[in-house]
Amino acid sequence: MGVLSNKVILITGASSGIGEATARHLAALGAHVVLGARRTDRLETLAADIAAAGGSAHFQALDVTDPASMDAFVVFALEITGTIDALVNNAGIMPLSPFAALKTEEWNRMIDVNIRGVLHGIASALPVMKAQGFGHFVNLSSIGGHRVWPSCGVYSATKFAVRAISEGLRMENDDIRVTIVSPGVVESELADTISDPGARAAMQAFRAVALSPDAIARAIGYAVGEPSDVDVNEIIVRPVATVE
Repeated sequence: MGVLSNKVILITGASSGIGEATARHLAALGAHVVLGARRTDRLETLAADIAAAGGSAHFQALDVTDPASMDAFVVFALEITGTIDALVNNAGIMPLSPFAALKTEEWNRMIDVNIRGVLHGIASALPVMKAQGFGHFVNLSSIGGHRVWPSCGVYSATKFAVRAISEGLRMENDDIRVTIVSPGVVESELADTISDPGARAAMQAFRAVALSPDAIARAIGYAVGEPSDVDVNEIIVRPVATVE
């Protein structure tokens, strides 16, 4: 019996990176994981891998920018499991660029995924958790939610917002746990979304000391594995050797 035995945990952005690593880790700890992302081919492979290792996983297509898609994801989980112990709001994008590049479409996309995606997750799952009398939101911010670098202004703004949203949610609910996880530089596909050449080159140097996504998965596992009367408010995870 794992530390998360029979816990039902939903994970957005589960098709790669931190989301995928978190799914594997929590399933290994005994959780029933419900995986959401747009790339269902990857989710299918991940769910099969988890099942082959003795774990429990289900998946459904999910676009976190669409409230109806998020509602359907939560309903899907409830139909299978009957409850929701935690939602990991992990989906995010990071197309960095200087303001002078005027990549307004990318700015709006970051706002849609990184901020609205978290809010949609809260809006869909909070009523379920309040009816149950328990629940746990794990919201992924970033070290960029604690400070700002050149070309990171909009991205950092979205991650500062995640921290503000999470703290407000925690203060309003004494029966719901809320954890902010702020990773430093991590191996992932996020850098692949950077279209600005200068920002892409800077990020490649920045990622020379990147952590494995497993490090963030373990932090999430710790937070959700604590007893129900313990709320781990915030975790920052960074490489020991850092260029930040």
